[in-house]
Parts: sequence; C-alpha cells; structure tokens
Amino acid sequence: MTIATQRSPQVQAATLPTAHPALERHPGFQRLFHPQALTVGLILPLETHAGRAAPTMRGHVEMAQRAEALGFGALWMRDIPFFDPEYNDVAHIFEPLVYIGFLAATTRSIVLGTTGIVLPTHEPMYLAKQATSLDQLSEGRLVLGLSSGDRYSDYPMLGIDFETRGDRYRDAFSVFRTLIEQDFPRFRSERFGGSSGNLDLVPKAPYGRIPSIAVGQAQQSVEWLAEHLDGYLAGVQSPERLASLGETWHAKVREFEGRNAFKPLGLGGYFDLSDNPDQPFQRIQGGFRAGRNGLRNYLEQAQAAGVSHIALNPKVSRQPYGEILDELGEHILPHFPSHV
Repeated sequence: MTIATQRSPQVQAATLPTAHPALERHPGFQRLFHPQALTVGLILPLETHAGRAAPTMRGHVEMAQRAEALGFGALWMRDIPFFDPEYNDVAHIFEPLVYIGFLAATTRSIVLGTTGIVLPTHEPMYLAKQATSLDQLSEGRLVLGLSSGDRYSDYPMLGIDFETRGDRYRDAFSVFRTLIEQDFPRFRSERFGGSSGNLDLVPKAPYGRIPSIAVGQAQQSVEWLAEHLDGYLAGVQSPERLASLGETWHAKVREFEGRNAFKPLGLGGYFDLSDNPDQPFQRIQGGFRAGRNGLRNYLEQAQAAGVSHIALNPKVSRQPYGEILDELGEHILPHFPSHV
C-alpha cells in the first residue's frame, strides 16, 4: 500500500496542476484540496443514531473540537430545513450557516463546509453576504457546497416549482458569484432581481472568492459544472467506477480551464465502520461499509483515481462516535493527512 505524504510547495508548483489564483491563497481550500493527495472530513452530526430521525446533539462542540485535534480536514453541514417523515432524517437539526458561525467560534483550523446548501431555494444575494461574512469571521475556513436538493416536499412548501430547480440553480449561482467577485456589478436575473451598478456587496470575500463546489450534479451537465464551479463532490462510488469518474471529471476541467487547471473531485456519503478491520468495501444505501483496513484500501484507490477529499457520515455506524473518531484518527488519518 502507498502512504499519502505532504508535498513541498516547490514540488507541487513545478509538477502538479494549480487552482484558481484566489483559491491558491484560501486557507480552507488549501487545507482540503491538493492534486494527488486525499484528505478526510466528516458530515455532521457528530453522533451515531442509526434508525432515528434526529440526533441528541449532546456534546457536539466537544466532539467537533476532538475531530479538529485528531486532524480531520473538514466538518460538513447539510441543508435540511423541515422534518419530512418520509425521509426520517433532519441531519444536525440547526440551520447550516448559523451552525457554521457557531462552530467557527469554537474551533481554530478545521474547514467548515456545506454538503450542500440547496441553492434553488435560497435568495442568492443574501447567501452571498452570509458566505462572505462567514469566510471573514472564520479566517478563510468556509467551503460552500451547493446542491439542487432531492426532497420534493420542500419545494411546494416554499412555493417553488421542483421541475425548474436546475434552471434556478444556474441563475442563482450567476447572481451569487457576480455579487461576490465584481465591484458595483451591473446584472439582471430572470428570477433574482438585478442591479444598475449603484450598489456593492459588503463584506467582500477576504481571499477574492468563496470556494464553491457542486454537491451531486445539481441537475447540471458535468461540462457545466467543470466550467463554472470550483470542484465537484460526487456520491460514494464503487471501487471499479473510481477511475472512470476521475478521468471524466479531470478531462472536462482541462477542456474548459486548460491543461494546468485543478478543480478537485470529492466523494461523500454514509459510512458504517465494520468491527472486522479487514472488511472490504461493501455498498449500503447512500454510502458504504468497511473495516479500517478496507477503508484505507478504498481511499488509496480513490486517491490514485484523482479524488482529493472524502466526506464520511458515520451516523449509521453502531459504535459510539468517539470510538469511531479514535479508530480513524489512529489508523486512517496518518496516511491521509490534512494539508498545512
């Protein structure tokens, strides 16, 4: 087995593709995403509760600090505003951007991200202000994952047509990025207003851009994502599909951004840690089961395929969450460290 190691900045600059110049300076993006080096994050809640809709959220701050101390790269928040008994899952209960602000004040270095904000249901100008505020207050630790959402029931409640969510995603993202990256912008949106250039967003993104990645395909083509987003977080893939996914994504990025461009590919999903350390990858609904050695083998395959990050949601595991953190911290993170 190969072991992931830190690369010197000189070697990386000389031999590996590079990200957008603003993202080369962004602490959160740089902590998670390097070519040919995979990092590990956690999708919240930081609690196992298989079969129950809601976690207790007891001790969640201490568990977040423990994850940071062990060296996990990121804590990822989901955007689930309402309880739908059909799904029986409310994630971490709290509104994700409010929760990121709270965790930013109780942690120091771990990335705080979303998997993802359901963009078609959010007003993009306010989302832009929330994102730039959070990135400044957290000192550059925000990575904004943006999805189209898969819960039909949310859309009628908000008075939004579910079938138009792909169009709304593109429209909202254009407004979001325009407002963040242009001074006194002039724009007009079909759905989200516009400006004649007499108003400006404050605060601006402290590093020039908010890292924005697609979570799932968001009703878009891979080509559109590769051209417009800063990265792509796909669902967990079976080992035999990793190489194809990596080749497709990185080829599309090179096609639209040039041969030296880097836009990271990530994976995310449920993770059930097996009591058998040698249990290989086994598909479960929404993710996979593996023992620590099977997990390490899978991550090595993913890294070789060009995956830069994996976001694990161990809520379906049966062990206490602290035991899962300790086992991953001892046996997985030394081989897939976050970047300093």
